[in-house]
Amino acid sequence: MESAITTKGQATIPKAVRDHLGLGPGDHVKFFIHPDGTVVLLPKIPASALRGIVKKRRKPATLSDMDEAIALGASEDFKLTRRR
Repeated sequence: MESAITTKGQATIPKAVRDHLGLGPGDHVKFFIHPDGTVVLLPKIPASALRGIVKKRRKPATLSDMDEAIALGASEDFKLTRRR
């Protein structure tokens, strides 16, 4: 596939490449230049597209939960240092 560069430095990304990358009007792309001289074009995914990927597993920890975990961790750490 080929594309010509305009006098403004613009190029049309071939339809097959746009379809493969899932690009549409207004989308942004990133260019990476590797040390060997090759150039890679990747779609720039907005942070908003990541919303909802990670699901909450449980309710947030309370301050008392955190204090209890700290106390438990400190007592476990103390036991480990006493065994040495």
